[in-house]
Amino acid sequence: MNRASVPSALNVPFKAVIVVAALIVGIFLMFNLFEEVNADKILCVQNPITGSLSWYTTAGPKWQGFGKVTKYSKRSIYAFSYQVRFNDAGHGTMKGSIQFDMPLDKEHLNKIQCKYGTEEAVKKQLLQTVVNKCLYMTGPMMSSRESYAEKRSYLINYVEDQIQNGVFKTRIRDTSVKDPITNNEKVVSIVEIAEKNGIPERQETAVLNEFGIKTYNFSIENLTYDATVESQIQQQQQMTMAVQTAIAEAKKAEQAAITAEANGKAEAAKSKWTQEAVKATAVTIAEKDRDSCKLVMEAAEFRKQAAIKEGEGESTKRRLILQADGALAQKLQTWLEAQQYWADAFSKYQGSIVPQIQSGGAGTGSPGNGATNFMEIMGMKAARDLGLDMTMPKGATSK
Repeated sequence: MNRASVPSALNVPFKAVIVVAALIVGIFLMFNLFEEVNADKILCVQNPITGSLSWYTTAGPKWQGFGKVTKYSKRSIYAFSYQVRFNDAGHGTMKGSIQFDMPLDKEHLNKIQCKYGTEEAVKKQLLQTVVNKCLYMTGPMMSSRESYAEKRSYLINYVEDQIQNGVFKTRIRDTSVKDPITNNEKVVSIVEIAEKNGIPERQETAVLNEFGIKTYNFSIENLTYDATVESQIQQQQQMTMAVQTAIAEAKKAEQAAITAEANGKAEAAKSKWTQEAVKATAVTIAEKDRDSCKLVMEAAEFRKQAAIKEGEGESTKRRLILQADGALAQKLQTWLEAQQYWADAFSKYQGSIVPQIQSGGAGTGSPGNGATNFMEIMGMKAARDLGLDMTMPKGATSK
């Protein structure tokens, strides 16, 4: 082999190594000279020589200059899990989350970077400490049952208020309460918020305000109580439900009584008015009968008066007739009937009308017929009895 060709062959790999090394250096330089910033991120670049911090809050490629890069999310969420102790010595593990916004001004960002250095450190060392402290201070303000029921919304409000504005100044007051399960008296410590002029007093200012961090949407996803507390809550719920059921049943019974009373009154009124209707019908019938009888009586009275009047008229008529002719027609009728009676009786007589033997004379006149004499005597007697004047008036002539 020709010695002159050896160096030439060695130069080819050496040049390739140099090119590859140059490419690597170029790539390294390219990635350390510029940094791409997304719209939801904040970029912090620490100068490798001076140590000064440069902040970028807008999107796009930014100058890095081989400096140390730290990124923060403009908005992030912190999830927590903390065991809360309530004023009845009950415990509950609270799980939830809270969102927070990072500041965009250099002063607050420098303070955050100098004390914490990373977003994860901000969550664990700052947010976690603040949230846990507020939960710790809020628990004693209520009992386990109250946190489960009527003060559940207060629990959220108290924690969120203290995170944003600072921890409340509180005072402790011991009070005696009746245990809802055992019904025994027990002493509990009640933590109350101290107020001045109606405004809650603060034990300290909000720590997050020092760093310009703003929190939003504090929420509790779950609150798991200890087994003992959970059992007590269940018993209290059952008792509450029993009480509510009893109240509802009492109300139902009361309403039923009211309804029954109303129905009774309605039935009584209905019966009363039914009786009134029967009574009114009977009264109407009686009044009708009374009026009918009254009309009948009035009609009878009128008929009576009419008969009396008619009788009086007839009597007056007869009296006047009798006064006018002396009751001649009646007398004649009576005389005629009398004549008929004795004539009938005389016709049935079987004996002798005149004596069979006469002696001497009877005067100047000739003796009359016995039958004729008898008839004249009876006629005259009847006329005398009736007061009839059988003689002809003077100047009258027979026809």
